[in-house]
Amino acid sequence: MRTFLLLLAVAAVSPLAWGDDSQWLEFAGQGGPGAGKRVVLISGDEEYRSEELMPQLAKILSTHHGLDCTVLFAIDPDSGEIKPDRPDNIPGLHRLAGADLMIIATRFRNLPDEQMKHLVEYIEGGNPIIGLRTATHAFNAPGSSTYARYSWQYQGDDYKQGFGRQVLGETWIAHHGKHNVESTRGIAADPQHPIARGIQDGEIWGPSDVYRVRLPLEDSHVIFNGAILAGMNPEDAVVDDDRNDPMMPIAWTRTYQDARVFTTTMGAATDFVSTGTRRMLINATYWALGLEDAITPDLNISFVGEFKPSAFGFGSYIKGKRPSDYR
Repeated sequence: MRTFLLLLAVAAVSPLAWGDDSQWLEFAGQGGPGAGKRVVLISGDEEYRSEELMPQLAKILSTHHGLDCTVLFAIDPDSGEIKPDRPDNIPGLHRLAGADLMIIATRFRNLPDEQMKHLVEYIEGGNPIIGLRTATHAFNAPGSSTYARYSWQYQGDDYKQGFGRQVLGETWIAHHGKHNVESTRGIAADPQHPIARGIQDGEIWGPSDVYRVRLPLEDSHVIFNGAILAGMNPEDAVVDDDRNDPMMPIAWTRTYQDARVFTTTMGAATDFVSTGTRRMLINATYWALGLEDAITPDLNISFVGEFKPSAFGFGSYIKGKRPSDYR
């Protein structure tokens, strides 16, 4: 009995509390400007290790900034293990109901209607959204699907190129930098924007390459452009060719259904190691929630626990992991 009561006491004060369901994670906010706000972070991409990034981002947001966070994963329904290359199962999407912000980093998902409906209700309900990296091509449902228009290649004039273009501002086009050869340095396009607060040129860096986008981005405000570097280190020189003239946007804001939207084509777990990239995502969270007045250059962006992300790549995810392993 004494052991049971002790466990209850530890759980009550733990900064990393969790829910009952083993298929996703819950982190209770520990006080701060975001107290009372709830964020749902959705992982599910085959390449860029969103299943590693999202739990750490949730820990930072809950521990340092007071936000209640739910983290969802692509799950193998047979084993209960995280399986990023399983495109048709993300349990827990009902947690979007009543949420204040969705942060999504999925890639080519083809979810069943009973899961997809929760996403659509949130998206079309006029709620804030942050899209990371492959969220520009978040969905890949067949034309016969109930929610086919959210797919990245949807050609109907009612929702051209789906969720990526209509909501986030762009769909997948191509790699602009050479993949896994040329990394990305962020250069401020609007250094006065709240999302850029506390970030110096060059502090945003990541080994993921610059994505190509259409110029100019329609109905969007660019915060950072991406300089293509000649190598995979932050101190590498900018490539000496016309791909940086002009540079592609890598982070921008817009609105959808009168709600705030922030999109960045950065977002590999390894990008998150950079203090500038990490601060950009924390600042963007505050901005999306309407808390931009609370953004200061010294917001706490330190990791909670150890964070040593895996290199991006297909098939490179850590096998056998369950959501509980990322508490």
